[in-house]
This record gives sequence, C-alpha cells and structure tokens, in this order.
Amino acid sequence: MKATIRGKAYVVGDNVDTDQIIPARYLVYNPAIPDERKMFGRYALSAVPTAQAGLPQGGVPFVKENADKSEFAVIIGGKNFGCGSSREHAPLALREAGVEVVVAEFYARIFFRNAVNGGYLIPFETDERLCEKIRTGDEVEVNVPAHTLKNLTTGEAFALKPLGDILPIIEAGDVFAYARKSGMIP
Repeated sequence: MKATIRGKAYVVGDNVDTDQIIPARYLVYNPAIPDERKMFGRYALSAVPTAQAGLPQGGVPFVKENADKSEFAVIIGGKNFGCGSSREHAPLALREAGVEVVVAEFYARIFFRNAVNGGYLIPFETDERLCEKIRTGDEVEVNVPAHTLKNLTTGEAFALKPLGDILPIIEAGDVFAYARKSGMIP
C-alpha cells in the first residue's frame, strides 16, 4: 500500500449503485482471465448518468473510448456509494480502471467489505460533502496514514475518517494475506 496517492479526482453524487459501477451486461467477462479482466476497467462507471457526475457542462467519461484504464485515480462520491446488488465485481472494476481510493460520505456495507476483503480499493469515509467541494479533474492527494485529502488544484485540505480496524487488511493486501500474516491460516 502506498502512503500517499495522488491523481485526478472523478466526482459522482449519491446512490451510485453497483450496476452503474459495472453494468450487468459486462459480467460476461471472466476476471480470472487477464485479457478479460481488463474489460472490467474499460466499462467501469460507464452507466453513471451525466447529471450525477457533477459537471455543469456535461459528462466526462470515466474511461475514454477504447481505453482500458481511466485517467482518474480517486473517486469522490456522496452518500451510499456502492448500493444495489452485492456485485463483488464493482470494486474490482474500479481497481482495474486504475482507481486506488474512493472517498464517500458512507458506503453500502457489502461494497465496502468487497473493496477491503479483495484488496481492491481504499474506502475512506468523510463527514464533509466533498462531492460538492471537489470537481472532476481536480488534482488531489490522499495521505493514507494521516487520513487527509488535499485538493492540489484549490489548496483546500480535508480530514477523512480513520480506517480503523480495516487498515491492517489494506496494508496486507487483502483479507487472505492478512489472515496468513496474522497466523489465522497457514
């Protein structure tokens, strides 16, 4: 795990569900096959409505056409990020697209656990409505140990909630690496 993650922010609103994160029609790909796994990145957030992206001049695609990776490393969401079905492919899709951190007011619990257990994303929570304070394309920096987010475009800094009990899992890489490291499994 990197202590500091820097990159462009992609801003979405409330209730971004797992079908918006990775639409069901793309679940035909097998994440165990590398050439197919990258397709999850290609189609990540392809179903988020333009109005939800927080952009007054229209939507900015999360992944450019025919690309497998996004230019955005950090997603800023509102309330209830990852709601909907228990689709474990959702955090995988974001990771395959190049996302390292999602910052939201709160998450659907199953999305949160899938993100942590699979080692796909760092799911920070915030008490502030950052989806109204940060714009898509802003350069941001997340300091994981200090649990802060700095908008390098505007100079504003924000406190994030500490990761607490999930930090050792994130540091280990995923729940199985954590279990091995802590002696729970051989």
